[in-house]
Amino acid sequence: MKFVPTVALAAAALALALPAHAQRIAVEEFTKRPEAWEVSLSPSGKYVALAVPTTDGTETQLEVVDVTTGKRQAMRFGPKQHVSDIIWTSDEQLVVARAELEPLKAKPVASGELYTTDVQAKNQDVLFGYVPDNGNRRGKRKDEGWSTIAKVLTNEPGMALVDFTCWNCGQEPDTVIFKVDTRTGARQEIERGDKLASYQFDQTGEPRLRTTWDANDEPVLHYRRSPGDPWTPLPSTIAGRMIYGARFAADNNTAYALVTDALEPAQAYRIDLKAGTRTKLAGNPDVAVNSFMYEGLGGVPFAVTFNAYKPSLQYINPESDWAKLHASLMKAFPGQFVTFNSFSRDGNKVMVGIWSDRNIGSYHVYDRSAGKMLKIVDYMPGLKPEAMAQSRPIEFMNRNGQKLFGFYTAKGSGPMPMVVMAHGGPFDVYDNWGFDDQVQFLANRGYAVLQVNFRGSGGRGEAFARSGWQGWGTTIQDDITDAVRWTIEQKLADPKRICTFGASFGGYTALFQPILNKGMYKCAIGYVGVYDLPLMRKTDKNQGQAKRTGRFFDRTLGTDNEVLAKISPARRANEIDVPVMLVHGSLDQTAGLNQYTTMQAALRDAGKPAETFLAEGEGHGFVKPENRAELFRRIEAFLSRHIGPGAQ
Repeated sequence: MKFVPTVALAAAALALALPAHAQRIAVEEFTKRPEAWEVSLSPSGKYVALAVPTTDGTETQLEVVDVTTGKRQAMRFGPKQHVSDIIWTSDEQLVVARAELEPLKAKPVASGELYTTDVQAKNQDVLFGYVPDNGNRRGKRKDEGWSTIAKVLTNEPGMALVDFTCWNCGQEPDTVIFKVDTRTGARQEIERGDKLASYQFDQTGEPRLRTTWDANDEPVLHYRRSPGDPWTPLPSTIAGRMIYGARFAADNNTAYALVTDALEPAQAYRIDLKAGTRTKLAGNPDVAVNSFMYEGLGGVPFAVTFNAYKPSLQYINPESDWAKLHASLMKAFPGQFVTFNSFSRDGNKVMVGIWSDRNIGSYHVYDRSAGKMLKIVDYMPGLKPEAMAQSRPIEFMNRNGQKLFGFYTAKGSGPMPMVVMAHGGPFDVYDNWGFDDQVQFLANRGYAVLQVNFRGSGGRGEAFARSGWQGWGTTIQDDITDAVRWTIEQKLADPKRICTFGASFGGYTALFQPILNKGMYKCAIGYVGVYDLPLMRKTDKNQGQAKRTGRFFDRTLGTDNEVLAKISPARRANEIDVPVMLVHGSLDQTAGLNQYTTMQAALRDAGKPAETFLAEGEGHGFVKPENRAELFRRIEAFLSRHIGPGAQ
């Protein structure tokens, strides 16, 4: 990985304006690990920190690079350890989370423990975590729980707030907030409730907003009207149901937050805590505000973003210098989205992310005074944006007259062989506009890909998510069917060459769609899917599923095993009349291996044996590039036989 010399914005944009050329890209380019997982700029603007996978993929190391000299310091936190969630707590001190590779995304995600280090790697330690005893030497930390940095106290270098929830403290553990010196590890408890809670803090680090949940898992909101006040119920004039993503202004009274009053999509507000009032800044009746964009380190918002349909933003303070800077960068990189990742304290340097449906992303340090950029990293330089397919946002009405959103990705025009790819979850998860390696691989091989945010998906408010509850095999499937029919009517899909593919709930859908829609599909691929719903409920309970999680499945899936059996592909294998490919990881603890073996046996007993791929050592999705590449190759061969150019 090398830094690219400073370039002017217009020149940097030229490469992305080149015409697209059809070319077959090696499967390994889609499945290899990126050059870095994440990037963050230090408050001084002197350093950039990156989470970088090792060549063999057994570790993710922290690398700190001096932006001026290019000198880099690589840091390990133990053999075969991964890190994520890079946070600067001072000019030269960082905290990272111990991480594990999340299978379906094949990237590191936090596992609940925190490490701290300085930029010279001379002050490394476990900040929160369990350190076992070594003979007569007692481990320094005995934190058995989940910890995360809740807030960096920018006016107190090295100090941060840590949110900690115990793992072995019963079904309803309390949440504790510690003020921690990340340089020494010294900690002080500053807040403890009597139950699980989510806190939001003012600029001094005082908890000012609190969300807990009642016995029915409904949110309960409290606030401190002024610093030092006791907790009291939050007035409905501020928020009726949910308040999150809060950023306090310097007066520690004005807060900018995303708010819902009932089950509608979240809207952005400016809130006066003392007065108990709010002013709406932005919103959309169909989709929730996704996030704020801020005026530098600790600054107030200048824009909001939306991503559940067409990617868009709204400048809530268009006269802000930051809004003007952002608009100029968007203009310099047409067809792409620009985000501000992190900032120097003086606001002169900004870590800028540039990404799109065809560009997995690159990061640059922008020097505002010089008006120039220094490229830090291209995540996957082997995948050229001009060679990727465009992902087109679509909108259609389902059979019940409801507006639904989705994405259609393809290289070329006219009716094309199409893969229907349902997302996992299914609830509160959603597909959005951006780069997807599976989608782009399929598009590169000549297939259109359809993704639909069916009822139950996230990004459109709780009412929309709830409209899919207990609809695994009914309303959700109707929406997917309606989306396929719409693409056929729009002459986007060849009705004689359609297959379905998905992971987790998407794997369930892949096998249930052909049962519901005879003749619509030519093949189905289930990847780490759930196929027998009564078996899933039984397995989860036997494995000690948390009560809160159990209640969620009771509400969203249902408790009647006879009903669940009727919408289980494994119980209706004799009705599947298309070739099937089943893919699973031997260590899958989410959709257990018994789901795979049950579906495989059901198809075999029905006289319709599936093509199978069981990957040893993999879990709920594959993380090893060699296994992902083999999966992609098998999918390519399977699709080619059934809906490829030579298929009948």
